[in-house]
Amino acid sequence: MTARGLCLAVTAGLGAALLAAAPVSAAPAAGVKWAACPPDLGAPRGTGCANISVPLDYAQPSGKQISLTMAAAGSLDAPNILMVNPGGPGESGIGTAQLVWSSLPPELVDKYLVVSFDPRGVGASSPVDCGDTSGLFPTPMPPNRPANADQEQKRLDIARKVADACAQHAGDLLPYITTQNAARDMDRMRVALGKDKLDYLGYSYGTKLGATYATMFPATSGRIVLDSVVDPTVSTYQTAYQQDPALQRRAAQFFAWVGANDAKYHLGTTGDAVGGVWNTIRDTLAAHPAGDKVGSEELDETLASAMYVDASWPTLADAVSHFHAGDSGPLIGAAGQLALQRVDGAQLAYNCADDKWPADWRTWHTDTVRADKKAPLFAWLNTWYSASCAFWKAPTAPPIEIGSGKAPAVLLVQAKDDSATPVEGALHMQQAMRGSRLVLSAGGNHGQFLFDQNACVDKPVVDYLLTGRLPAADVKCAAPPASASALADRFEQA
Repeated sequence: MTARGLCLAVTAGLGAALLAAAPVSAAPAAGVKWAACPPDLGAPRGTGCANISVPLDYAQPSGKQISLTMAAAGSLDAPNILMVNPGGPGESGIGTAQLVWSSLPPELVDKYLVVSFDPRGVGASSPVDCGDTSGLFPTPMPPNRPANADQEQKRLDIARKVADACAQHAGDLLPYITTQNAARDMDRMRVALGKDKLDYLGYSYGTKLGATYATMFPATSGRIVLDSVVDPTVSTYQTAYQQDPALQRRAAQFFAWVGANDAKYHLGTTGDAVGGVWNTIRDTLAAHPAGDKVGSEELDETLASAMYVDASWPTLADAVSHFHAGDSGPLIGAAGQLALQRVDGAQLAYNCADDKWPADWRTWHTDTVRADKKAPLFAWLNTWYSASCAFWKAPTAPPIEIGSGKAPAVLLVQAKDDSATPVEGALHMQQAMRGSRLVLSAGGNHGQFLFDQNACVDKPVVDYLLTGRLPAADVKCAAPPASASALADRFEQA
């Protein structure tokens, strides 16, 4: 799965404030013309949109240009601009500007116009289209852990066909869909917005993008906040194996929470008991898929998705509880709501081109068998999610060492038990970006600032955005009170 995008909408609602029509007072010569967003983008009310052109290939800046779509929320008279990326890679940013701006505390609302964007290859910005790949995937999918070499080869054939389809439909784009080029695009946006420095908030993969920008453009990096941090010291291939045990630990927390709410879910009174029932249900679905739609593979995907934020836990626990009692309808619905996208061309494009991947499948097999011993619920799922990178038809980007040169210190925000971007990534980023400070929550949700309702986390970030001064020391925070134990009651009342 690597570092998927942050599902911000799970924990925050959209505000209704309108984008003002006045020009940006701090930059009268800015090269951005804001207007109403095209209806097909589905932008929240109060969002303005604009387009800029950037080179497809920065080695040929006067060559072919592509169009990037930006979104903005807040007042155009605001003195500052905060650029935001929600993660992915491959997540659209069109709705992110309004979501972030409407969630800002009062002291920041009037100071920032929030600008987000669809990165190159995504959504409204020259998207990577792999064509219709739905016919490649049977319904339901076979179990993630192959029972024999033939099953493994069938999954491998699907991965190869996906890579071929992406090359066939988007081959001219694929060599240029890289994080380094997205960082170059951000600097073009900064110039177009008329700003000397770029203030930036990135979640999940957005932390990799922000750190890349700060490394490549240290002189124009302003206040940089990286939330739920991707490890800069490992390749994207290695990131999956870093995620596997973290996901398994997070699942154990989920099982323990279900056990603590046995009066509601009736799946066991301890985490171990719930885990045992879960594995039995997993085996049952492998042999007899629910509604011929949800097998063990779909259950694994749904579990992995629910590990990102514990607000998803009641939905999944309730669905599995109903299935255990003989009603498969809620589980089929939950799988449709939470399951991962089969083929995300933009995400594959970034992941596969940003780093070198093993071309010999025996390496993948050996590493996954090893990982499966410690993370049996997730290892093979994670491998299949990125397996097309073994056959990708585009060169990898030249390597860049995050934090090298004159890269500035930044503010890092992290949850200790985040399974999508494990905590060691934040610790390694702090070492790479010398002088950086870390705000560490004891919780496990993916995405902290503004969306985990944790005042201890939010305050140092707000202070930094207001003053430009990093905390004098790292900050440690308790998990927010609305975490796991309170979720059942909160969702019961909703």
